[in-house]
Amino acid sequence: MARLDPQALARHVDRLHRAAWALCGSREDAEDLVQETYARVLAKPRRLQGEDELAYLMQALRNTFLTGRRTASRRPRADVALEDVVTADPGNASRPERAAETHEVFGAISALQEDFRLALVAVDVAGLSYREASRMLGAPEATIATRLFRARDQVARTLRGEEPVAGAPPATGAAPTTREQPAPQRSLG
Repeated sequence: MARLDPQALARHVDRLHRAAWALCGSREDAEDLVQETYARVLAKPRRLQGEDELAYLMQALRNTFLTGRRTASRRPRADVALEDVVTADPGNASRPERAAETHEVFGAISALQEDFRLALVAVDVAGLSYREASRMLGAPEATIATRLFRARDQVARTLRGEEPVAGAPPATGAAPTTREQPAPQRSLG
């Protein structure tokens, strides 16, 4: 079994940050999530069982994200004005249209149903292969491919301002869509 090299973790920080941003929908929350993930991983020596470092770290990031959501759901919420929360991203000050696009895309990704969001983040944002995403998420590769197709379609529709397709999985927080009933079958004889 290989050991996770703490010195090599720095090379994965950008990919983990992009994945965290897509999961959280906010740059600041993403930074906190990556920092928390690294703190947990570095707290004790880790052994990799047939996984590469990135797949292991993506699994740790996902687990940290889910643990944080469970913990947050148990806490009372305070009402805060949007003006107090949203701040400008200084990294994109010279390209405001790029910053707006990035926030819009990550917002659309973070609104996806969890299974679809995790598959999209693993493959499209973090750059894992379908096989690596399959192992990380505990789903067959064909399921990952289906979730990716549906997630990409949902994000594209959201960015175009279209309504979701009837029968498509609802985004988190969105009202469920109604399915159209199939036309009755008529017999020929």
